[in-house]
Amino acid sequence: MKRLCMIAAVLAVGVTSFPAAAGVDASAANALVRKSKCLTCHAIDKKKDGPAYKEVAAKYKDKADAEEKLVKHVTVPSKVKVDGKEEDHETLKTDDPVAVKNVVQWILSL
Repeated sequence: MKRLCMIAAVLAVGVTSFPAAAGVDASAANALVRKSKCLTCHAIDKKKDGPAYKEVAAKYKDKADAEEKLVKHVTVPSKVKVDGKEEDHETLKTDDPVAVKNVVQWILSL
């Protein structure tokens, strides 16, 4: 329930109200993905166990629901396939909707 409230808060802040690159704090986003250990499976520009962040940005380019989908993906526990096996996809290690929004916009700005 707490994660759903955070998603609602991010959306209320205006997830789709401005372009991805506007106001992005790349240093803070990078620090949070490192703290959350996202870079264990993802990289900015090369595929690891998960897709590169640049690949994610390309996939969602010009899609109206991009931020909403990514916010959900990084805040709601889910399963992902890695080498044919289903594994838990960890969430960002924060309950701050502004920090979540910043990470999502940073990814989409790549």
